[in-house]
Amino acid sequence: MKNSILYITTIFLFLITITQIQAQKNNYVVLTKNSKQLEPILLTANELAKEDGFKYGDFHVIICGKTVSDIPKNDTFNKLLITAKKQHVKVFVCGISLDKLKIKKSELPENITITKNGILYGFQLIKKGFISLTI
Repeated sequence: MKNSILYITTIFLFLITITQIQAQKNNYVVLTKNSKQLEPILLTANELAKEDGFKYGDFHVIICGKTVSDIPKNDTFNKLLITAKKQHVKVFVCGISLDKLKIKKSELPENITITKNGILYGFQLIKKGFISLTI
């Protein structure tokens, strides 16, 4: 009986420790109105990953505004999306911007995610503790 209580207590403390470690991660979100900023954003994400080490968490990029019209059929941007995926950087595009500019989902690269409202999504991430930058 004493051993089972000891095991349960140990497992409980272990789970609490894991939760605290996960909560201490540095998560980042960048909201940009210029798709050409993806390259320097990825360089920044790479440097932050090196600096943060185990504390490095998620890195999200949200692209909004007229610049979303530069995304379809853009080989340079597609190559950057591949780099982003390798770096575990999640790239999102604003659905409102796509609708306003009449860009169809089928025109976008596969590696990009559409969020219904990019600005709202950014605020939701900030509420979750993400460190935010708008450029």
